Amino acid sequence: MSIAWVFPGQGSQVVGMGRDLIAASPAARQIFATADETLDFNLSELCFCGPEADLTATANAQPALLTTSMALLAAMTELLGDRLEQPIAVAGHSLGEYSALVAGGALDFKTALQLVRRRGELMAAAHEGSMAAVIGLDAAILEQICQEVSAALQNDHSHGTVVIANYNAPDQLVISGSVVAVEHASMLAKSRGAKRVIPLKVSAAFHSPLMIEAAEGMAQAIAHATVRNLSIPLIANVTAEPLYDADDVRREIVAQVVAPVRWIASVQRMVDLGVETFIEIGPGKVLTGLIRRIAPTARLINVATFEDVRALTAMQPV
Repeated sequence: MSIAWVFPGQGSQVVGMGRDLIAASPAARQIFATADETLDFNLSELCFCGPEADLTATANAQPALLTTSMALLAAMTELLGDRLEQPIAVAGHSLGEYSALVAGGALDFKTALQLVRRRGELMAAAHEGSMAAVIGLDAAILEQICQEVSAALQNDHSHGTVVIANYNAPDQLVISGSVVAVEHASMLAKSRGAKRVIPLKVSAAFHSPLMIEAAEGMAQAIAHATVRNLSIPLIANVTAEPLYDADDVRREIVAQVVAPVRWIASVQRMVDLGVETFIEIGPGKVLTGLIRRIAPTARLINVATFEDVRALTAMQPV
């Protein structure tokens, strides 16, 4: 049965994540030790004990989630060895794409850590705009709303941008842009049938054109990083198509900062490639819940703790 490994993004972090791994898995323990050494601060302590406010800070949450996902994958590899079936594709939601790039062989863990730390710093430095989740509205209708609002405000460059930032599931989309534009789009979405519109507690308009300075910063960071061709294809956030080539990975890392996360299309693409089982590797069950709504017949496995790793030994074909 063909499988895909998928990795969660920011928002899945929780105080205590990974703590059970270090007692049970030497390989996972080494991942956390490497993170502490590479970043030159006690990321492990932050993951295990918090405080929550510090863990949630963008510059910390991003390397913390990458580290926890990689520690879980290391524990899986250590415990299962040759019995661990390799995926035919990897993917990650936004930040989670870096975990997928490590799993797919494009980045080594230290390089990925340095990149996500920089990504987190750049995103934390952005303070313009807002985001809102839109529940129960067709994507085509919401796209039209974003176009209408952006066109109406086009003469005021500080107020005229709103786009769909996340295509998370058929009934869950996220818009991003200037505060005024997101407010206008939210009101129109409600008037045209959205069940709910929920403002998100974020510091900026992520995955929108307002993040262009962060994208430029990532272009500088990735220019000096070692990137290899993928041994396992990455289903890219930006295009929902498989990536293999190192140059394509470099372009993806820059583009995904300002482009929408096409998670619906990414899951559908993996199903088209023959994926029948999705294994979410990381804290929480956000992606498992989204995939259930996109591909309801798929087999879903969540690996968030060492107990979940151990449970894989009893599963087939893994």
